[in-house]
Amino acid sequence: MTLHVVEPCTKPLSVNIEELGMFIAGIQKESGEIPWSAGGKTDPWDHVESAMGLAVAGYYHEALRAYDWMTATQQGDGSWWSAWRNEEVEDWTRESNFAAYIAVGVFHYYLITRDADFLHRMWPTVRAGIDFAVSLQAPTGEIYWAKNKAGVIDRTALLTGSSSIYMSLKCALAIAGLLGKPKQRWQRALEKLGHAIQYLPNHFNMIKSRFSMDWYYPILCGALSGDEARARIDKSWDKFAVPGWGIRCVSDRPWVTMAETSELVLSLVAIDAYEDAETVLSWIGDKRYEDGSYWMGVTFPDTVVWPDEKTAWTAAAVILAYDALNDVTPGSRLFHHGFWDGAGKDAGTIAERFKTLHR
Repeated sequence: MTLHVVEPCTKPLSVNIEELGMFIAGIQKESGEIPWSAGGKTDPWDHVESAMGLAVAGYYHEALRAYDWMTATQQGDGSWWSAWRNEEVEDWTRESNFAAYIAVGVFHYYLITRDADFLHRMWPTVRAGIDFAVSLQAPTGEIYWAKNKAGVIDRTALLTGSSSIYMSLKCALAIAGLLGKPKQRWQRALEKLGHAIQYLPNHFNMIKSRFSMDWYYPILCGALSGDEARARIDKSWDKFAVPGWGIRCVSDRPWVTMAETSELVLSLVAIDAYEDAETVLSWIGDKRYEDGSYWMGVTFPDTVVWPDEKTAWTAAAVILAYDALNDVTPGSRLFHHGFWDGAGKDAGTIAERFKTLHR
């Protein structure tokens, strides 16, 4: 892998995790719901990401309230509506990756707290969410994007969404191993999905390839690893990385976002590219408000902060990246490929490994 450090990282970014956790907790509603921002919409994926940030920051009670809210709002088929605003459903779509991501949050919370009772309590919610996502798997392995309100399947498959589900399946299988709940159907689904991500790129919506998430998510989730992952990073580095600024959201716009930058950091740490990861995270050190929260995005070179929304999930992404780099919590290795070593791409091995190693 080519080392991409453009300038020496002489001052690693210091992140005040407690302050960012307090920021997220300040956005959380009494119900446990965590909107994007004060008065903003809520979606299940970013809600879980924010709960993960709370757990790293030590806000365990608030994180538990967030997961309880997920249980309370789950639909009978295991899905969640795609968006709420002010306690009203705003988008009646039911997305596969939104339904599955609960497994990542629940396993992450367990890694930090070792709260086995929490795993038992959340198991029905995790099981139903994963079952919904797996029910949308194509015969060739990719996961269809969503169902609409009437239950009609949108057979578009998104590489980022399917990669997120791949990570969710790994976490769900780890939970299943811990609880002694064999899930052969999930095992087969993971193997088929991994094959699609690795070998069937034309089965995914290629229009989305201009988004940086399609670049790094197959690595972040662990579907691509080793030399293959490093080659993928090298291939599109100059397309998305803007030294001193961050990572572009889309390749054809002069706009970098703090969440995508933080997720690339997680992806680089996952493949042991620590020097690159530290440098990339340092690029966003000055891109925050006076209250410590981070800008959602900024244009370059004119430095227009846009949008001016202060989002909880952006703060959470920064927290998770900083944890991955600095081993603040036992959850810091969640996305690291080495954490899953021994399991490889065999989902049955994942369940067995975590049954013995993480009780």
